Amino acid sequence: MSEDNSGPKNDSISPEASQIPPMLDEAAKRAIDHYLDPKPQPKKKQPSSQLFSVAESADTETLLANLSETLASANAMLSDLTFDLEGSRRHFALGVQQMIELSELLANRALDIVDPR
Repeated sequence: MSEDNSGPKNDSISPEASQIPPMLDEAAKRAIDHYLDPKPQPKKKQPSSQLFSVAESADTETLLANLSETLASANAMLSDLTFDLEGSRRHFALGVQQMIELSELLANRALDIVDPR
């Protein structure tokens, strides 16, 4: 017995295949798409060892305003502490206070550029 391959092929769907429930057909398509046409997966953030973080939605003006207020608070605390110190410790604290004041001026200038008043 030899098979005859010279005739036209029958590419029609078998009656059994045409009766596949739509949900099963959709599940099969999703499975095939998953393996053959994968969608890019969003990157998961790695757990951080940081205890504190800054909200990603914070705008520049908010960040600069908070920076300026934080520097002003640090300046006030160090100024109060400086009066209780003497000698080289006092000079050291005054030097740190001066760096805080300069940083506060820079932050305020940046804030003026972002939100001129």
